[in-house]
Amino acid sequence: MKKFLYWAPRILCILFGVFLSLFSLDVFEAGRGAGETLLGLMIHLAPVFLIALILVVSWRREWVGALLFAALAVFYVVATRGREHWGAYASISGSLAVISALFLVNWMRRRG
Repeated sequence: MKKFLYWAPRILCILFGVFLSLFSLDVFEAGRGAGETLLGLMIHLAPVFLIALILVVSWRREWVGALLFAALAVFYVVATRGREHWGAYASISGSLAVISALFLVNWMRRRG
């Protein structure tokens, strides 16, 4: 159980980053130049870079991951203001909330 609690949030975070990166594939359409495509790709991958940065910090400090992933879950809901389908909230904010909870449980287990 200790290994599961340690690896689950980290693996889920990596898988979530891969999931988010799939949304960047729409920049590859005909008629765009290389510069415009590269700029679009960087903009689409910015959330993935943020997730990766938070994971690096959270690897040893689980409480940071718990806090920041929970903040990102709330931020997504507030920033989209109910304009998205419920499935988007479940897959994005829900995934972030699960990752946050797993980091929190792991941190609490290791402290106590």
